[in-house]
Amino acid sequence: MSNTESFECGYVYHIYTHANGKDLIFREEENYKYFLDKLIKYIIPVAEIYVYCLMSNHFHFLVRFKNVDQISDEDEHKYLMKQFSNLLNGYAKAYNKKYNRKGSLFLDYLKRKRVNDEKYLIKLLHYIHNNPVNHGFVEDINDWKYSSYNSYINLTKESKIERKEMMQYFDTIKNFVEYHQSNVEYDFLTIE
Repeated sequence: MSNTESFECGYVYHIYTHANGKDLIFREEENYKYFLDKLIKYIIPVAEIYVYCLMSNHFHFLVRFKNVDQISDEDEHKYLMKQFSNLLNGYAKAYNKKYNRKGSLFLDYLKRKRVNDEKYLIKLLHYIHNNPVNHGFVEDINDWKYSSYNSYINLTKESKIERKEMMQYFDTIKNFVEYHQSNVEYDFLTIE
């Protein structure tokens, strides 16, 4: 799981990866639920999750890593990567056992890009939530169950998603929904 950019506490990152080859990461609803349980177990202790979207062969997260006082700066990246490693390895082992498969489920590395710009942050929110529509999994963003979008439009419902940070950019839920239905140019998003 190597990449040139190190994780650092206090910063927001767009994190994503893809299944190895033509494999699927999620075959059935149970897989999505199990992955989300593991996400809560391993990532919530070290990061606030702003946005997520799980699709059959890849996923996207938008997270801010929490400040961890007891860790030195040199060990910060290693500690944060370990949490993602535990998430992906634990899920892959259970998946391989369930479907009687062997080998790597995910690409060898976790892609990540630090988000330093508000405009970029808001475009990522749109991009990640609209990913199932853009890939043709659904026609309507409301129909995709495996993203944080529905958590945002149901703010009265309790959630593990940190919604306050992103909702500060929208006056109302109606504005949030309208933004997601609008066409946004991903002109400076460099996503593979």
